Amino acid sequence: MTTQDPGARPGEALIRALPKVLLHDHLDGGLRPQTVLELADAAGHTLPTDDAESLAVWFRDAADSGSLVRYIETFQHTIAVMQTADNLARVAREAVLDLAADGVVYAELRWAPEQHQAGALSLPAAVEAVQAGIDDGIAAAAADRHIIRVGQLVGAMRQGDRWQELAELAVAYRNRGVVGFDIAGPEAGFPPSRHLTVWRYLAEYDMPATVHAGEAAGLDSIAQAVHLGQADRLGHGARIIDDIAFADQTDGGAAELGRLAHWIRDHQIPLELCPVSNLQTGTAESIATHPITRLKELDFAVTLNTDNRLMSRTSMTHEMKLLVDEAGWTLDDLADVTVTAAWSAFMHHDERRDLVEQVVLPGFQKVEGALV
Repeated sequence: MTTQDPGARPGEALIRALPKVLLHDHLDGGLRPQTVLELADAAGHTLPTDDAESLAVWFRDAADSGSLVRYIETFQHTIAVMQTADNLARVAREAVLDLAADGVVYAELRWAPEQHQAGALSLPAAVEAVQAGIDDGIAAAAADRHIIRVGQLVGAMRQGDRWQELAELAVAYRNRGVVGFDIAGPEAGFPPSRHLTVWRYLAEYDMPATVHAGEAAGLDSIAQAVHLGQADRLGHGARIIDDIAFADQTDGGAAELGRLAHWIRDHQIPLELCPVSNLQTGTAESIATHPITRLKELDFAVTLNTDNRLMSRTSMTHEMKLLVDEAGWTLDDLADVTVTAAWSAFMHHDERRDLVEQVVLPGFQKVEGALV
């Protein structure tokens, strides 16, 4: 996409109107604070505070530690209220509605069903409950004239050692809402090499996979994700910047790519970058210096994502506005990452093409018309 003014920078209202594609959003990290309060009260779960605004602030501040491990600890409260089919369906439905209201036209919601069995809910029942919520949310959004398509990414927790079981679950539900597989959780100490047979199994069944890598851990984590895990996308992947030497970090000077960085770029492996979350976990120091901008300039397959909307108190509109305000992004930059995300979605090629040509590009052209 090329605007008549390549430097055009949309304001918040126009950014909110843009069509957005979201590939990296955790179901258990995007609850409404009021929903957490209500479900916790019904379940008898104690929260750090007892009103929605204070709870929203607590989640953000607790996640704002600079540590991925500490960030992950905040999920004990959201997971605690997602242990029944009804609660899972409600959370999924509200997630779809919130994303649709933010202009998201395609999303993949990732979660780890193994964390939602404290109430004896079976893995299949959990997946079906989430799908019911997604379907209800899509229908309700459509009634409000918001068209959105949403798929599930079934994940396994790295430390849980149930990878094979969850991979089989993903394959079993691939035509019933599940679009791919993921591993998440503590990155250091739990590499893809831990369960090599899982990746061969997924490949045998042609199941797309994304792997959290290059967030808390570095280049070896990324290398294992793409070479051993056969990852179609990288969850985060920001640390690939460590394999690039810049002549000048401040003015877009020449860059020398290392062997792994070349591999990632040559194969156009999509990076699911999440700027606000990355600041919280210490992966980046500021929006202005976040690797997303330099990686995009170097033609890596960059996508923009929210990660955990509750913990980061963010949205796709918020992520985009920060990049416009603090990193100098233009409408063209936002269009580039959105189109890249659409072409990287876990669906068939013709469906991706339709998403790009019939939804994303027309939506950006409409906003472009409002700028000129």
